[in-house]
Amino acid sequence: MELKQEMARSLLKTSSLSVRTKLLHQTGLSLYNTSHGFHEEEVKKKLEQFPGGSIDLQKEDSGIGILTLNNPSKMNAFSGVMILQLLEKVIELESWTEGKGLIVRGAKNTFSSGSDLNAVKALGTPEDGMTLCMFMQNTLTRFMRLPLISVALVQGWALGGGAEFTTACDFRLMTPESEIRFVHKEMGIIPSWGGATRLVEIIGSRQALKVLSGALKLDSKKALNIGMVDEVLQSSDETECLEEAQEWLKQFIKGPPEVIRALKKSVSSGKVQNDGKLLKRPYLNRKGSNA
Repeated sequence: MELKQEMARSLLKTSSLSVRTKLLHQTGLSLYNTSHGFHEEEVKKKLEQFPGGSIDLQKEDSGIGILTLNNPSKMNAFSGVMILQLLEKVIELESWTEGKGLIVRGAKNTFSSGSDLNAVKALGTPEDGMTLCMFMQNTLTRFMRLPLISVALVQGWALGGGAEFTTACDFRLMTPESEIRFVHKEMGIIPSWGGATRLVEIIGSRQALKVLSGALKLDSKKALNIGMVDEVLQSSDETECLEEAQEWLKQFIKGPPEVIRALKKSVSSGKVQNDGKLLKRPYLNRKGSNA
């Protein structure tokens, strides 16, 4: 067993990835910084003005963390303080060396309705809205890079930003009566937390276009059919479905943390390499020649 753990540690240290890819997947590295006009501390001061709800983290001895979006009076919408707390919990998880898996869920049988619109309206300017988007994209990018196998447990509704958050997880599970819906178009906006790009990776560009442009209501059956979710659970009870989700996740996290974490980092790095190849392909005009 000790030999396997040592091999896993070596894998993390001797990756053959390019320097660019290593930097891109360095834990804690952000997409946006001051060169993009993004000033994190200024954004934090503004977000602190909008309290309400909490992001709760429970770490189990099994190596599974349970991240709960807790603002039930507003369908677990993200207040400004919750957005800040999400980053804090991600940073805490980055240093949880015993961790192997993570379940994200909402309190009181609802996943999340996205941003608290009162807070969004109070931000004042389009520039403030843009910096908020940058902040959430930075946080969710760090979340995706966690060396933990993550599962979104969708109970009730996952709407707007809540639907986007589910795409940042490695897997998605739904209870029978739950629903995922990207409602952005009906609000006159587009997904701003990186959800559209991730949705394409999950279900393909044609299906993603249908889901986004139609603001389709994805019940558990339809979501399973198009590959949006990996399984529909038996129970809709809050306690029972969490237990089901834990049992489902356990099949993928058997073994020492070093091995599971190395596997997750290896897969994540491969994703970046493939994305890079797509970006490097030459553009072709209609006649098939390089433009």
